[in-house]
Amino acid sequence: MSAGRDQRLATRQRNPKWQRPPLLIDMAACINCDTCIRHCPPPFGAIFNHGIDVVIIPELCSGCGECVDPCPVDCIHPDPDWSPAPDDWWDEPALRDPYR
Repeated sequence: MSAGRDQRLATRQRNPKWQRPPLLIDMAACINCDTCIRHCPPPFGAIFNHGIDVVIIPELCSGCGECVDPCPVDCIHPDPDWSPAPDDWWDEPALRDPYR
């Protein structure tokens, strides 16, 4: 795992150098196939299963878009008006981090 990701996990802060907004999954369209998780680059490791939802932690997402094209239902979109992830979303990388 990259030192940058470790720092973002510890501080819950998005890299200020990232120009693109983080991405967001529209759960009304998502089919929970986990393709996005498999395509998220490990240095970012931003996508997690959270209960029955699949979530992108915006502080970890660079907006690279590697997860967008593989999504079979086109439910991943830029989130220019993003807000910080809820506290319970941070339990996922602490307990079940598929990127380690």
